[in-house]
Amino acid sequence: MNEFELKYGCNPNQKPSKIYMKDGSELPIKILSGRPGYINFLDAFNSWQLVKEIKEALGMPAATSFKHVSPTSAAVGTPLPEKLKKACFVDDIEGLDDSPLACAYARARGTDRMSSFGDWIALSDVCDVTTALLIKREVSDGIIAPGYTPEALEILKSKRKGNYNIVEIDPDYRPEMQETKQVFGITFEQGRNEFKINNELLENLVTENKNLPDSAKRDLIIALITLKYTQSNSVCYAVDGQAIGVGAGQQSRIHCTRLAGNKADVWHLRQHDKVLNLPFKETLGRPDRDNVIDSYINKNEEDVCKDGIWQKYFTEQPEPFTKEEMDAYLATLSGVAVGSDAFFPFDDNIERAKKSGVSYIAEPGGSIRDDIVIDCCNKYGIAMAFTGMRLFHH
Repeated sequence: MNEFELKYGCNPNQKPSKIYMKDGSELPIKILSGRPGYINFLDAFNSWQLVKEIKEALGMPAATSFKHVSPTSAAVGTPLPEKLKKACFVDDIEGLDDSPLACAYARARGTDRMSSFGDWIALSDVCDVTTALLIKREVSDGIIAPGYTPEALEILKSKRKGNYNIVEIDPDYRPEMQETKQVFGITFEQGRNEFKINNELLENLVTENKNLPDSAKRDLIIALITLKYTQSNSVCYAVDGQAIGVGAGQQSRIHCTRLAGNKADVWHLRQHDKVLNLPFKETLGRPDRDNVIDSYINKNEEDVCKDGIWQKYFTEQPEPFTKEEMDAYLATLSGVAVGSDAFFPFDDNIERAKKSGVSYIAEPGGSIRDDIVIDCCNKYGIAMAFTGMRLFHH
């Protein structure tokens, strides 16, 4: 198959639409189920590159959850602590700890469950049964992986009444070094971003604190590779082998840092005992629980603890989660890593990152205010590496 006709492009009025190989060669994919669309394939090919690079950099199975051409999270396959399993709604999955790939997807899907609703999934390794069972019960648009076990494939094919989008990609496929795209009828050409992100990128520690443990290096690599495939401007918080907050597509760097930091805070707060022990009605579905938890933490449109409202969701009225309780919980955090796809122009980014427990930072450097940013890191004992490499993605 050297071309595949799509139902339409980004929007239903954009027809005709297709994907194809410009040189007439075979597409490096097989469509095993469903009929993926234009945006599905944008997510698929970007997300595949992300997990492939994380696997190559760290030697561990990786997974990501994508929405609208940016990752909600990415993770490697380390076992989940019990509280995180409960927060991610995977504490009932038998054999989860025995499948690193399933652990990676449980982390990636569970990081920002609001944003991951209807996600596109990428796996670095052959999809196994445990991972397929996780995916089966989530609302998702499709998946790309280098292969599927026969049992896993049958499980996935049962989604969406047999119409779930399942794509298999040739793991040995390598694109041409020059890439092109058209905007307004004008062709753009550039060299592919083949820059390798690894431990060597983190050697230029410019702060007084030059202690960068292996766990921090792992988390910074995950953050930076995630940013490489996130719409810019972008900032990513990571800890324990996963991205926990991605701020994408913002015009201001501080807005990226705030957005990603707020998401990271929610990820942490979902593991607070008050959230884990919310008395949900058994009939309340998983997406509805996500919405309620988000409202409970963020005090959104609906006060879910208010009399006359709590009865819709809970078996008994929960105590409100106060700002004082949340601030006290977040104040205990440390060891979080932050990556930025371009330099931090002001120290307000460091101040905001510190509020979310950040201890390690990797950014390109090169601002005329680098000394101010370094001084702010020194004030808090944060270790910061200048990578010297910008990671814009558009």
